[in-house]
Amino acid sequence: MKSTLSMCFLLAGVQTLVHGHHPHCRSNEYDHIYPTEPDSQVEEAYPCKSKAYFKLAPINADLAFRFYQLVVSEESDKNVFFSPISISISFAMLALGAKSATLNQILEGLAFNMEKTQEKEVHEGFCHLICALNRTDRENQLNMGNALFIEETLRPLQTFLEDVKNFYDSEVLYTDFRNSTAAEKLINDYIGKKTYGKITDLVQDLDPQTVMVLVNYVFFKGKESYWEKPFDIFNTEEEDFFVDEKTTVRVNMMYRRGIYKNHYDKELSCWLVQVPCSGNTAALFVLPDEGKMKEVEDALLQKTASKWENSLRNSKIHLYIPNFSISGTYDVKEIFRQMGVTDVFTDQADLSGITEESGLKVSKVVHKALLKVHENGTEAVGVTVTEITWRSGSVFTPKIKFNRPFLIMIVNKHTLSILFMGKIVNPCGK
Repeated sequence: MKSTLSMCFLLAGVQTLVHGHHPHCRSNEYDHIYPTEPDSQVEEAYPCKSKAYFKLAPINADLAFRFYQLVVSEESDKNVFFSPISISISFAMLALGAKSATLNQILEGLAFNMEKTQEKEVHEGFCHLICALNRTDRENQLNMGNALFIEETLRPLQTFLEDVKNFYDSEVLYTDFRNSTAAEKLINDYIGKKTYGKITDLVQDLDPQTVMVLVNYVFFKGKESYWEKPFDIFNTEEEDFFVDEKTTVRVNMMYRRGIYKNHYDKELSCWLVQVPCSGNTAALFVLPDEGKMKEVEDALLQKTASKWENSLRNSKIHLYIPNFSISGTYDVKEIFRQMGVTDVFTDQADLSGITEESGLKVSKVVHKALLKVHENGTEAVGVTVTEITWRSGSVFTPKIKFNRPFLIMIVNKHTLSILFMGKIVNPCGK
């Protein structure tokens, strides 16, 4: 008979802001979003020997879009914000300890085709991706890390401990989970420290039979100013944001006139705007026409993202972005069940790669992410999306106003990984 030991699995994804455009130009359909070879600058900068990270970009993007669509299918009228890269890395790390059907479900849930990809390639790819994303940069602070909190009485396999350290650079911290209050404080203090106090008290009501907690964090914060071209605070004015046909809220609308990459997608009826920042990421803001949000969401695929990227062109616009803060907290366990990842949450779980003791399963998966947008981004978050109307006159300068629901994707420039993704329905709502 199986024991009732359980494993609590936690994800902590944190704030970000946007940056520049990927420089490569190739003929392949997806090359502007997904490179066909490693970025040489990244290869020179990191000690990780694997060069497989570039294969992860379209796979992680697929997971991001599927996760997003499942979230909005439940609550289409709510704000959405999450870190797909945090979720991907956390489950990939869990896969190190999984076997048989449990392993296959996790990797297929992460959008890997196991007929074309070897398990070792998955972990090597994430190893190098973590090295690349943790690159030291004078202009920003992008920190990603992992930690395992393990019950003091548990005896993990040495190979598992070595793999989580070598592939995922994970810290291993032994914890007395029998004292659940102290264990919760230890983990929450760790998360609070790694996220600079932005995420606190994420761990609550630990299962008394918890023997392991996995934590992944992603934190992005620029120095002084995120925006490559900051907004002048004196141009910020209170304006209406149209949540829906019946609801209007007042927001502080920032304004700047300048040259930005933008495009109107006639097929999907939406505006695209890319706003550069001072570091190594790029933000794509997507504003569907009224009544077209569902159509755009249904079209969120790698092919669509590539088409958008290839169509962006520089032109002068009047840009209006609301000043706001939002957060998102998700029960990832339920969402992954819908993706076909089921065994790991039940007594059918095979996590014998973690320990020879039988009975482990994942009892909880929690993910939280934060976003803040203001004039210069001094507090670590910048995301916005677009709305556009045309000014009258012989020379048209689009007026792009984020005054109705919009989408956002924030992508790392070197690895082309989607760090954060979301939908802003109500900038004043939680």
